[in-house]
Amino acid sequence: MKKLGIFTLLLTVATALKAQVDTTAIYEIANAVTKEFAPDKRSVYFGFHFKGDTVFVESSSEKALEVFNAKTKTHTGMVKVSKSLPSQLLNGMEYGLANLSVCNNRAAPQNAAEMMTQMTLGTPVEVLKKQGGYYLVRTPDGYLSYTDGAAVSLINRETLEKWKKAKRIIYLADYGHAYSKAEETSMRVSDLVKGNILEVSAEDKKFYKVIFPDRRIGFVKKTDATLFADWRKQVNPNAESVLATAKTLMGVPYLWGGTSIKGVDCSGFTKTSYFLNGIVIPRDASQQALIGENIDVLENDSTSLEKCLKNLKAGDLLFFSAAKLRGIANGKVTHTAIYMGAGTFIQSAGMVRINSLDPKASNFDEREFKTLVSARRILNQIGQPEITRVDQHDWYGK
Repeated sequence: MKKLGIFTLLLTVATALKAQVDTTAIYEIANAVTKEFAPDKRSVYFGFHFKGDTVFVESSSEKALEVFNAKTKTHTGMVKVSKSLPSQLLNGMEYGLANLSVCNNRAAPQNAAEMMTQMTLGTPVEVLKKQGGYYLVRTPDGYLSYTDGAAVSLINRETLEKWKKAKRIIYLADYGHAYSKAEETSMRVSDLVKGNILEVSAEDKKFYKVIFPDRRIGFVKKTDATLFADWRKQVNPNAESVLATAKTLMGVPYLWGGTSIKGVDCSGFTKTSYFLNGIVIPRDASQQALIGENIDVLENDSTSLEKCLKNLKAGDLLFFSAAKLRGIANGKVTHTAIYMGAGTFIQSAGMVRINSLDPKASNFDEREFKTLVSARRILNQIGQPEITRVDQHDWYGK
């Protein structure tokens, strides 16, 4: 009996060690798949975790799951549970509409997590899964983040198609409210910011009667909004219109993850300036730096004021890397701004403000002059990948 007990113990230890080896191997495979098929968590989701002898894997990439399952096929010590996103637990409710004037979207499903971006009222999203009280959503710019359950109203594809065909308005005043009656003195239903989109159920001479995604009813002054169908058909913007929008944000405070009049970060500022002119571009500066036409602004990796003045046009995006201050070449893009002409640019840094690349100018920004790494032209590239007119975006009403 003693020998049998020792044998059983050794077998148990051996089994545990084998499971540990399998866990380590699967962990390495999962990391390799993530690196190859989901290197940017902002656009592709690949998540995995272990519980006992089971590994749970889910991804928005069918290819990532296919490769992971193939590479772990011979690892019999673990049970695999693979799930493709959107989750079947959503029961077809795989789309949603932003329900608040400005919704805070985070890196993880918890209030304490980093705010990654925001979506404004009426923004259509793809919903990938529910985790706790949060939803993992993809915004029209392809960005993945978690938003509170109260911030989004779930719908299916059929309802999204109906919403796209419905009569809608886009709010164009900087800031205002929806009221409970067609009177400004009535109780407020919600605050509103520029870019909010609402369905219209009726109207009179002064007010639109609107329906919120969660079916609340409100009244919006006609002088503060316009019909979405008319707005989205506007001609491609020029530099003057983009900069006119950008300048309406002057003095707005910098807010990490911000994309509205309430606060903007650097790329939230550029993204919003373009969106309010009907153009959807990527969310983050490092993503925006990969689109459009490259414009030469450097001489031996240093900013050339001569080239900037010669080659740049108003409306171009400038990109900066803080790593240059540490002597690191090819560092990650960490900041962006919109060029205005004559060496000046507008940026969100502390607050939205205008600065210059010219050392002789009173508003010269020495830091940005030293950290400039590239520039991209967007306005002549509308229709190219990731530079999409709203009326050509499938979620808004293509």
